[in-house]
Amino acid sequence: MKILITGGAGFIGSAVVRLALARGYRVVNLDALTYAGNLANLDDIAADPGYRFVQADIRDRAALARVFAEEVPGAVMHLAAESHVDRSIDGPAAFVETNLVGTFNLLEAARAHWQGVGRPEAFRFHHISTDEVFGALGPEGRFTEDTGYDPRSPYSATKAGSDHLVRAWGATYGLPVVLSNSSNNYGPRQFPEKLIPVVILNALAGRPIPVYGDGADTRDWLFVEDHAEALLQVLERGEPGRSYNIGAEAELRNIDLVRFLCAELDRLCPEAAPHDRLIAFVPDRPGHDRRYAIDPGRIAAELGWRPSVSVEEGLRRTLRWYLDNEDWWRPLLQRDGVGRRLGAGA
Repeated sequence: MKILITGGAGFIGSAVVRLALARGYRVVNLDALTYAGNLANLDDIAADPGYRFVQADIRDRAALARVFAEEVPGAVMHLAAESHVDRSIDGPAAFVETNLVGTFNLLEAARAHWQGVGRPEAFRFHHISTDEVFGALGPEGRFTEDTGYDPRSPYSATKAGSDHLVRAWGATYGLPVVLSNSSNNYGPRQFPEKLIPVVILNALAGRPIPVYGDGADTRDWLFVEDHAEALLQVLERGEPGRSYNIGAEAELRNIDLVRFLCAELDRLCPEAAPHDRLIAFVPDRPGHDRRYAIDPGRIAAELGWRPSVSVEEGLRRTLRWYLDNEDWWRPLLQRDGVGRRLGAGA
């Protein structure tokens, strides 16, 4: 089967592209190559005969129609999105245009294609989303698929809206849709504006490691390769109209994650130890959610997925990858906004 993957040059998307090709799928990677898109993420599979890259923007409805007509995919995995909360605070318009209007365009192009090829039951439109649509948890409990939506940032609000659009196209038009909402991803090739790459790269450079607020904000961490495996299982065996929460049950406070990475850097780079001397507490972002945690019971029970990488092992593998791949991350430090504090609010 041929899968159209949007955002396949991004962090999670490139992991999905790589795994899908390894499983024998043909893949069309549609990516606009905005600031976080990086074809170097796919250097190892660029020559694979089952792979094709198309540079196009999901906000361009005519371009989407051409891709569907030329490629005739049997499924869509929709990962293209503006995804950085801090950037959404500074510039929400891009998030509305890509995450809402872009998803609408893709749904309409997919619906026209699906109807034009006879409404095959095997077709799937898999929308990949985030746990941030659920808002903040208190000190107890976890998000389930029945948790009400309560987004708190422009980013999470636009992702919540795109989730609702996908469900509506399933209910109204019969488009076979599946959805997934994951916890915080990490791993190799993550763009260097997210927390874990910031910690690693700032520590290597001897620069302050910024920690928002008091550092007690808590996230549920998911290794990107485990996420890619879960996404393919949802695509292949998920029930149309159903959503699946994906998480590794690996909660860490931000300050504890930062200290763990500093301790690992002390071991691997003892000449610059102690790295935790670089920790600098900075004002929190506006509306920062205190805690997220995913209950992955449905995907475990219905699809048999469980994470294979512990958070400690995943963090060690991620750190080692950044240490070994300076030629990948060094050019990205020159991209717009990298290394600057974003999302501080007015």
